[in-house]
Amino acid sequence: MPRKILTPEQLNFQPRPTYPYSPGTRGGNLVFTAGQVAWGSDGELVGAGDIDRQTRQTLANVEAVLNEGGATWEDVLKCNVYLRDMRDFQKMNAVFSETFPTRPPARTTVQTPMAEADMLIEIEAVAWVGD
Repeated sequence: MPRKILTPEQLNFQPRPTYPYSPGTRGGNLVFTAGQVAWGSDGELVGAGDIDRQTRQTLANVEAVLNEGGATWEDVLKCNVYLRDMRDFQKMNAVFSETFPTRPPARTTVQTPMAEADMLIEIEAVAWVGD
């Protein structure tokens, strides 16, 4: 099955992070996003110290990758959420609930160190796009 690399314009800022990854891939009916963080369109991290703002920006970046792959939030089967601090869980969950008010996907949320000091959250998603 051919694999398509997903690089939405919204995430095509300069300078790009130098990590070797694609923002997302699509193979057949499946769309996979890489873990997205709160990079703004200018390449700067949005909302240092503010979990609400970082969650919103991170979800916007996930959505951009999903859309590039032909998927929407309705198509998402699973999300993984990585938090720097589990004390941010309730605030993150409130914002996440706005995106999935009904029929939320399966989700795992864990606490983990982040790649950069001001990152509070990272989210990845898997979606299935029908024929």
